[in-house]
Amino acid sequence: KKACLRIGTHSGTFHCDEALACFMLRQLPTYKDALLVRSRDPAVLSDCDIVVDVGGVYDPATHRYDHHQRGFAETMSSVSGGKMAFDTKLSSAGLVYHHFGREVLAQLASDISEDNREIIYRRLYEYFFEEVDAVDNGINQTEEKPKYHVTTTLAGRVRSLNPNWNDEKQDFDGQFAKAMNLVGQELTDRINGMARVWLPAKNLVKQAFDDRFNVHPSGKIIRLSGDGCPWKQHLYDLEEETGTEGSILYVLAKSADSWRVITVGVKGEGFTNRLPLPEKWCGVRDEALSELTGIPQCVFVHASGFIGGNRTMEGALQMASKSLEIHGKV
Repeated sequence: KKACLRIGTHSGTFHCDEALACFMLRQLPTYKDALLVRSRDPAVLSDCDIVVDVGGVYDPATHRYDHHQRGFAETMSSVSGGKMAFDTKLSSAGLVYHHFGREVLAQLASDISEDNREIIYRRLYEYFFEEVDAVDNGINQTEEKPKYHVTTTLAGRVRSLNPNWNDEKQDFDGQFAKAMNLVGQELTDRINGMARVWLPAKNLVKQAFDDRFNVHPSGKIIRLSGDGCPWKQHLYDLEEETGTEGSILYVLAKSADSWRVITVGVKGEGFTNRLPLPEKWCGVRDEALSELTGIPQCVFVHASGFIGGNRTMEGALQMASKSLEIHGKV
């Protein structure tokens, strides 16, 4: 008779997805004290209560969660019956997240409501797990040739924990334990950030959005009352809900000793902004910028035009308003 439950995964070189899958399972009461077994021996794996990323079988009924077998093409969209529209092929991390993610969130964010956990569940896949699934399945982020190397991703950091080819002693199991700790801390931090930082900002952004015409008659500028609160996704969601996509061009936000004029980015297009600050302001600072704009107490405009600053809220609003005028948006 087995002394305890067993979580099985493959031995040898490890990756981010199975480290994350194993960490998630260990957060559940059922598998909290489970023995972790790393092997590629079918006989050994057959004795495990749940197996991830090895075995060539995806069968939730028997708790087998592999994605390497021929013909496997499941995505979050397919396994959720279309409720989550993500078409990236799942790895073992995505499979375990689909089947156990809500239970994991109930353990790691037990103090927030079930409705809010559902919001986090969806957002966490989009902004955390989908990347892990894509990288493990060799899916490029873009069809274009990248302009530079990105080597500090979570998957890259996990990969670097594998023993080196020329190490005298190669302790894969010990290093896998470190990988689980690494991805676990990353996941926990991400959940905490969403639950306790990102979600509470939603009401502040909605208040600013609803008040936009009192800030500027165009309704294209919002003013945030929270210093440094995360606003972008909340703003995109509000625009979508109200049928006003692309309408907000500038956000005014308080910093330590001044106010910022922040350009709103084009959703899904990285560093592209809806309306950069005027090119002739870019890279100019302080008195020279105040003289150029005719607005007192200017601090700076970034060289790329995505952000500027003024020592007062009134001055920041003037900068945003004047930029709208220059671009013919009023």
